Amino acid sequence: MQLLPSQEDVTGILRDTGALREGHFEYPNGLHSTQYLQVPLAMRYYQHAKTLSVGLSRLLRANSELRAMIPELSIVSPAPGGLPVAFGVCEALRARQVYWAEDGPDGKPGRFRQYIQPDKGEPVVLVDDIIRSGGRLVALRKLLEAAGAQVVAVASIVYEPYPNVANFEGVPLYYLARMEAGYDADAASCEACRNGIPLEKVRI
Repeated sequence: MQLLPSQEDVTGILRDTGALREGHFEYPNGLHSTQYLQVPLAMRYYQHAKTLSVGLSRLLRANSELRAMIPELSIVSPAPGGLPVAFGVCEALRARQVYWAEDGPDGKPGRFRQYIQPDKGEPVVLVDDIIRSGGRLVALRKLLEAAGAQVVAVASIVYEPYPNVANFEGVPLYYLARMEAGYDADAASCEACRNGIPLEKVRI
């Protein structure tokens, strides 16, 4: 494996750990897909977690502007799925700290953990395990910027966008692998449904 894992390397890790599965799945938002991805299943294993986190950190470090910020850089994630990635990236970069936000009543980040408050002007990289809709990261960005922090990048192990994925306007987006799950809007437009392939409902 190269210093920076390739798309094939990442896909191989995800398949070998059962994080990437083929079949017929229905997501909580009603979309159907023949592919299901749950990155935390790969992050259970130390060596794989290290490979993926270090790889993502190298993408960030390659940006000279971000590299200059590292001593003051915070890594912030929507809990809980992105936390193993956030801690791994922070360790690999030797960034300043990791923290996260608690969910509000709408299920999206609504407040910081008690006794955690971003510094004014603090540079922040938003990190998650996977980006599909990007809604949680958008909400977290708004929360950080309202507190005076400066979001300078968004990073994830996998980018698997829904058709209406959020646009992280004004900040660079980094990921190790991009996957197209081939989402169908509902059962009526799903070929797997028409072919009678058993359906499995999954949680994100």
